[in-house]
Amino acid sequence: MKLLLKNGKLIDYKTQTDTITDILIENGVIKEIDKDINCNADKIIDCTNFIIIPGMIDMHCHLREPGFEYKETIETGSKSAVCGGFTTICPMPNTKPTPDSAIILEKIKKEAKRVNLCNILPYSSVTKGEKGEELVDFEEMKNAGAIGFSDDGMPVVNSKIMRQAMIEADKVRKFCCFTL
Repeated sequence: MKLLLKNGKLIDYKTQTDTITDILIENGVIKEIDKDINCNADKIIDCTNFIIIPGMIDMHCHLREPGFEYKETIETGSKSAVCGGFTTICPMPNTKPTPDSAIILEKIKKEAKRVNLCNILPYSSVTKGEKGEELVDFEEMKNAGAIGFSDDGMPVVNSKIMRQAMIEADKVRKFCCFTL
């Protein structure tokens, strides 16, 4: 299927692009970007007065799965994300159980892969069960695919544990981020 977007304002900060242009998409892949594309497309969309940007990233979302599926699932959250223009989302670890082990994180990633609507880059909790008492294994969680560490909404009040968490986060900082 050929889709032609006409006269959209393309903004791409990476390439410093800010221009009115056409975009030809074939079978979900961008084939051409040019000022005036004329072809036999299956569908043409007039994008005058619309902005076209690369997919957005939500660095702080709540999918609630596992444990609170009655609030949100990976599937329903992914559907909402893509409807809003987000191609990557990073869910916080406030689930039950919390992603404080590679096993739990793998279950989340497996469900994200099954749903396959957008990129899902999950956070690990900082402490086991987000209780602020015992640190997770930062290296294990990084290796399991955690994008960062957070006890979202549950402050680590013990200064010694928080200090050690910062030290551990620094060891794996090239691969992920740490949020409070």
